[in-house]
Amino acid sequence: MKKNKKILSIIIVNWNVKHFLEKCLSSVFQNTASSFNYEIIIVDNNSTRDESKKFLANLKAPVNCQVILNNQNLGFARANNQALKQAQGEYVLFLNPDVEIIEKGSLEKAVNLMSKHQNWGVLGCHLWGSDHKTQASVRSFPRLLSQIMVFLKLHHLFSLRFKPLRRYFLPDFDYGQESEVDQVMGAFLLTRRQVLSQVGFLDENFYIWFEEVDFCQRVKKAGWKVIYTPDCTVVHYGSQSFAQVLSWKKQRIYNQSALYYFRKHHSRVAPVLTFFSPLSLFLSAGQSLVALWKRILNKNNVQIH
Repeated sequence: MKKNKKILSIIIVNWNVKHFLEKCLSSVFQNTASSFNYEIIIVDNNSTRDESKKFLANLKAPVNCQVILNNQNLGFARANNQALKQAQGEYVLFLNPDVEIIEKGSLEKAVNLMSKHQNWGVLGCHLWGSDHKTQASVRSFPRLLSQIMVFLKLHHLFSLRFKPLRRYFLPDFDYGQESEVDQVMGAFLLTRRQVLSQVGFLDENFYIWFEEVDFCQRVKKAGWKVIYTPDCTVVHYGSQSFAQVLSWKKQRIYNQSALYYFRKHHSRVAPVLTFFSPLSLFLSAGQSLVALWKRILNKNNVQIH
């Protein structure tokens, strides 16, 4: 740990979402007491489609704020690890740039909860979508059957009626109750320096997706608890960076991350999931073509019956 250690290090990885990043930072500054000893580390993953780099180069913040400007997109896990190497906080918050803090003292409250419960290794909070409805942010650890169904898009076709999907997505989870869980969404994921020292940083073999699942898995295996709390609420606009990538490309990256996760944690069944990957890519390519065709028709004002 470096000198002048902070209570909290907030790590934000940005990619072409300057509008959301500005709102995120403003919400942190407005709703966090100036006396709270925290820092912010922002990593820009080579934004080229907006003015993110210009904004960050001229950023003036009321607290210690470090900026790392990458000349290539290193992926989510690797970029977070860049910031972790600079972080001084006793606690570390991985915060997506499309998140807004909406309640005074939310970050202080989250840190106080972690400080009070010394066996908590990860804390996730209540996420609201932009429609101010509760956003699903808790899942069980993935199993083979649930991931085969996700690969084959069955979770869209059957609305989570199959038990393997329900066990994974937890549609009946009570977001009004504090609970010990398997994993929380990485949009707001609070951990502590002691945990990172014990289990390590994010696994950089994950470009994006499953890095927080793997981290929660390692945290629980090391004897810590992963906790969801409704006592802190933030707004999460959701997937604003990755929405810029076409569907089949997203599926390819998702498949790579899922397969690596299974090779790492469930090596015996990983070959079965590998078998379904080409079909999954084929289905996603088909979805992309259909979506493109619809956009072309709509642009030309062609009615689809």
